[in-house]
Amino acid sequence: MARRIDPERHRARRLQIIDAGLTVFAHAGYAGATTAAICREAGIGSGTFFHYFPTKDSLLLAILDEGLAETREFFAAQEGRADAVQVLLDWVRHALDDLRDPRATGFIAAVSGLSMRDDVATALRADEKATRTGLMHWLALAQGSGEVRSDLSVDRLAGWVMLIVDGFAGRVGGSADFEVTAEEVLLFEVITTFLAGPSAPPHRATQQEREEDPHA
Repeated sequence: MARRIDPERHRARRLQIIDAGLTVFAHAGYAGATTAAICREAGIGSGTFFHYFPTKDSLLLAILDEGLAETREFFAAQEGRADAVQVLLDWVRHALDDLRDPRATGFIAAVSGLSMRDDVATALRADEKATRTGLMHWLALAQGSGEVRSDLSVDRLAGWVMLIVDGFAGRVGGSADFEVTAEEVLLFEVITTFLAGPSAPPHRATQQEREEDPHA
């Protein structure tokens, strides 16, 4: 008779290995990470590791899948809210919380070096699609209530918000001197200013006005 599997225990052990993998990938890079090092970090034997993940590649993809699941869970948890702009800003905070993890810099660098691989690229595109879809939903609501600029489509707005946050994340991953806590105020300033749209353009005097007032 097959042994009954405890779903919660299985999930907890799987997350334990994923967390250890994140740590080792961040510190050693993808090439330098070994299953032996991951097992040591997780406090498990190699048999347990391979029971959950047949290869180091499968573990990396599982980490990316966890990120996708968290993205979907975030937007699902916002349903029913009436403050669309605040939801958008909360998503930025959600993204920043991930970047506060001291392992973020190393992991971003490790994954960026693998972005040309089809499996990694597919995983990254899935997360990008889920993020864009979620942002577009709330941007459409914010546009409908007049809270954000309407001169750009929600698709373009979402793309630019993602570009700003991705650029911020890339800076975190590329420089030890660029700290989330020190720079996040400016990030929110950039995003809120962008969403609000351009202010009214300065008045330009007409030819008649210039003739009537040479100082105009």
